[in-house]
Amino acid sequence: MNALEAGSIVAVVGSGAMGSGIAQVAASAGHRVILFDTRAGAAAKAIGDIGRVYARLVEKGRMTAVDADAATERMQVAATIADVRDGAIVIEAIVEDLDVKRALFAELETIVGDDCILATNTSSISVTAIAAELRRPQRLVGMHFFNPVPLMALVEVISGLATEQHVADSVFATAAAWGKNPVHAKSTPGFIVNRVARPFYAEALRLLSEQAADPATLDAVMRETGGFRMGPFELMDLIGHDVNFSVTRSVHQAYFGDPRFTPSVLQQEMVNAGFLGRKSGRGFYRYGDDDVRPAPQTEAPQPRPDSVSVSMEPGTPHAVTSPMEQRLAAAGFTVAHRKPLPGAAAHEAPAFHCNGAAVFLTDGRSATERASANRHPDTVLYDLAFDCAGAGRIALARADQCGDAAWHAVVGLFQAAGFAVTRIDDVPGMVVMRTVAMLANEAADAVNQGVCSAAAVDIAMQKGVNYPRGPLAWTDAIGVAQVVTVLSNLASGYGEDRYRISPLLRRKLAGAPAGARFHA
Repeated sequence: MNALEAGSIVAVVGSGAMGSGIAQVAASAGHRVILFDTRAGAAAKAIGDIGRVYARLVEKGRMTAVDADAATERMQVAATIADVRDGAIVIEAIVEDLDVKRALFAELETIVGDDCILATNTSSISVTAIAAELRRPQRLVGMHFFNPVPLMALVEVISGLATEQHVADSVFATAAAWGKNPVHAKSTPGFIVNRVARPFYAEALRLLSEQAADPATLDAVMRETGGFRMGPFELMDLIGHDVNFSVTRSVHQAYFGDPRFTPSVLQQEMVNAGFLGRKSGRGFYRYGDDDVRPAPQTEAPQPRPDSVSVSMEPGTPHAVTSPMEQRLAAAGFTVAHRKPLPGAAAHEAPAFHCNGAAVFLTDGRSATERASANRHPDTVLYDLAFDCAGAGRIALARADQCGDAAWHAVVGLFQAAGFAVTRIDDVPGMVVMRTVAMLANEAADAVNQGVCSAAAVDIAMQKGVNYPRGPLAWTDAIGVAQVVTVLSNLASGYGEDRYRISPLLRRKLAGAPAGARFHA
């Protein structure tokens, strides 16, 4: 299906941040734009604001004056809702209320032509439900932009049960022609982003409630080890805890209380206290003029150990230990290879060894549990790093049985390799690994349930919420087996359905245990 022709009319109902952003993008792409708002003067003000945005783009050399003037001239205010009658598409960007949206689209049906596409920018309401009472529900589709619209690349194109494929395809092509990265999705609670992103917040809140570390430390690990642009606590403070908590509750209720989406009591208390984040001046951080962000926990310098070795089972995937081995080698260590101890291979390998300590990548068990299973008290775990070669920080967890000398040797090892070392309490799965595994699990379930494709979920999470890598691409990088092992150990350790493994992950592993992948 072709995109809407340049010069065709795009009508936008609602001139708030989302509506005005959509109008700006459509006008920039060559469309005539008709902007309507029930509030007197709101649409005219929005067009004036967009004109000033264009002027700043001209000043910065990102738009020519001719193009800015032409785009501004293509926008006009609708005096009444009837003025949208000639629109090739009408995009709704009004309040998130099902009844209000239904009433608007019912009115639009009496105004626009039969070939006009009706699109809703809803972020959470069922597209199927919005369309249900229309005379022609097949022409209504979700066109979910992300804020700020001119800067955010993602558009979720959401099909309800009645949406005709050619309508969704036309909106997809139009969004692509506007320079966006569209993805197809089925109308299910949270669509792609608001569903798959839930573990990013949920696991962080759980780690905090289990006293794994303070918010500043957990945020630093997610940024400096995990490669995320913002840590979960600073992002929740930016979004607003009332908004974030409300979305989580909505998704949880929409999935009939599925424990995977259980809201956090801790976040509820933040909302109850009025600690909503930046907009209230206090969330997990304080935002007064004199307030300083707390520093993350960082271990004191320890001496560089003399040597390090690595034990490997035959056939162990290099993705598990090779990146860290390369980092240690770059720091001047000669990493000697040795065979696992007789009779202990299943427990011990792959592991680094330093001054008697065994150092493992976390597999979803606590260091204490792993030390007991290995019969090796001096056990230390390290967290998953997005880019092991470039990461500035590494999180370590120490078994309760681990002695001080062994712990200090491991800290010194990672410091010698250029890491700032953060100690977190001995929680299962640590920080980045546990979060990535849960994101991958939710992404796999979305694909398994036909919500979207594997490619779409990865595009959505990178372009919609700026993840450093799509969850399923990350699964490919570290191995399906690693993700399944982490989830299995989390489920066993917590005894909760929250950590149940997606059938698609199990299927991938069973079908190609040594090389299961989501992307070719």
